[in-house]
Amino acid sequence: MSPRHLFVAFVVLVAAAPALLPEFTITLLGYIGLYALVALGLVLLTGIGGLTSFGQAAFVGLGAYTTAVLTTATTLPPWLAWIGSSTWFTLVAGLLLTLAFALAIGALTLRLSGHYLPLSTIAWGISLYFVFGNLEPLGGFTGISGVPPISIFGHEITSSREMFYLIWLFLLAAIVTTRNLLDSREGRAIRALRGGRVMAEAMGVNTARSRLAIFVLAALQACVSGWLYAHMQRFLNPTPFSINMGIEYLFMAVVGGAGEVWGALLGAAVITVSKQWLQDTLPQLIGQAGNFEAVVFGIAMVIVLQRARDGLWPLLARWVPLKAGARTIDAGAAPLRRRARPVAGERLLEVEGATMRFGGLVAVDGMALEVGAGEIVALIGPNGAGKSTTFNVVSGVLEPSAGSIRFRGTPIAGRSSREIAALGMSRTFQHVKLLPRMSVLDNVAIGAHARDNPGLLRGMLAGAWRLERRDEARLLAEAARQIERVGLGGHLHDAAGALPLGKQRLLEVARALAADPCLLLLDEPAAGLRLLEKRALADLLRKLEAEGIAILLVEHDMDFVMGLVDRVYVMDFGQKICEGAPEAVQRDARVLEAYLGVP
Repeated sequence: MSPRHLFVAFVVLVAAAPALLPEFTITLLGYIGLYALVALGLVLLTGIGGLTSFGQAAFVGLGAYTTAVLTTATTLPPWLAWIGSSTWFTLVAGLLLTLAFALAIGALTLRLSGHYLPLSTIAWGISLYFVFGNLEPLGGFTGISGVPPISIFGHEITSSREMFYLIWLFLLAAIVTTRNLLDSREGRAIRALRGGRVMAEAMGVNTARSRLAIFVLAALQACVSGWLYAHMQRFLNPTPFSINMGIEYLFMAVVGGAGEVWGALLGAAVITVSKQWLQDTLPQLIGQAGNFEAVVFGIAMVIVLQRARDGLWPLLARWVPLKAGARTIDAGAAPLRRRARPVAGERLLEVEGATMRFGGLVAVDGMALEVGAGEIVALIGPNGAGKSTTFNVVSGVLEPSAGSIRFRGTPIAGRSSREIAALGMSRTFQHVKLLPRMSVLDNVAIGAHARDNPGLLRGMLAGAWRLERRDEARLLAEAARQIERVGLGGHLHDAAGALPLGKQRLLEVARALAADPCLLLLDEPAAGLRLLEKRALADLLRKLEAEGIAILLVEHDMDFVMGLVDRVYVMDFGQKICEGAPEAVQRDARVLEAYLGVP
């Protein structure tokens, strides 16, 4: 069974549910749909984007209170009162208000990292909860009553069965658009956040913008859930929007499978049904009422998180015979635009006096080197000599403490790696940085992210509604071409994490080439490769040299280096101790002393 067939079968079951199930179950399914909308945003934000938020319940409250106030207040100014004449107008108003709040809160809190980020979400989640409870126009802790039902073409949705259809229509639309988004150019950039911002920025991804985008998207989905909740309950108080509910939403995403779109629905269903069952069953077993269900629920969650670290959906998916089709590559797709190649002899990279200090440690001390167009240059030295730190300084991962760095005549010292990548520099890493669960094809496609990019908003909208098929075909065709180029054509649709280390390094080379660079920085590209693979890599680098691409590589395999490069720079203790042709460097006494420890 294909995923599409399974989805159609699921939609049929949802459509048939109101005719087959009792009223109580339909109401419970309605709540599951509302909670799943919020958890879906957390799957995008936490499971895929790696950003933990405990404050989503506050955004649910924004959507709920916006529509409740606008549809029940009698003292609003005329320019605002007309919005309350239609519940659909209040949805738009709630989305706009949530957008403004999410942009403001996100701009402040997403600058934080580590445990500071989730702590900040707790802070603003609690703050908004007390705003809802203490402002008199919002009804205080007493609440707002008399919220009207949603009306569609004059028909008021008052029954739980009609509300069920509306809630699940919104939920299914959100699931489809989220899945489409994650399979697009912008979706790959979002998934790259989980693999580390250093790699994503080096591939041209604006990680700060992508983090803010998923934060806002998760907030808007929570707002829609709040709007539906208000018109289903017809009464509001602050309790459903407390920090406790924010924690519960996060539980739903994690228990269901934080990295899986369908995990949001599964987690919402498991937690909602289990809580209801415990509330009904425990008083009968124990013989007295109380909050004993919270204790049992907490113990059950600990067991689930221990036994299923990735959530319940991956376990369930093993039992479902899905046949996911491989993504097709359109060989006839128009090629992506290529940047103009530098002229022969042009100096691409000029480093003068580059210094990198970490407190009292000088990792790079006054380093100087040059790389010209169509030239292969090696940077070698013993372990700890400062080679990879030099790469990080040149590529913008680290800002140098002193010195001058120019790329194609442009000063780049202090500029971000994303800006430097846009100028035509691409790189691999000493320690492989891949997205192991994504396919080889998608990993390499991230390298071409910045090429012919339509922009974040257009890219996200086009991705969510499958409007970028032509652009996506061009991107995937370019990625496939680079994969074939490095000899990994047989692994196109394999998970990147399933490849051996040597092939993962080749994958990184393909990803760097997908960016269409003028200068390629390769950090130990031959490490882990077998003899024939090294020869194939050397042949590829010579072809790139003939095309005018400059290559600066760090490598420990001296046989590989000396038979390939035009010039060699040797570092020791952060300083350049020698430079010249390979034959001369091999005979230099300072080099022999650095490697052998004796003159």
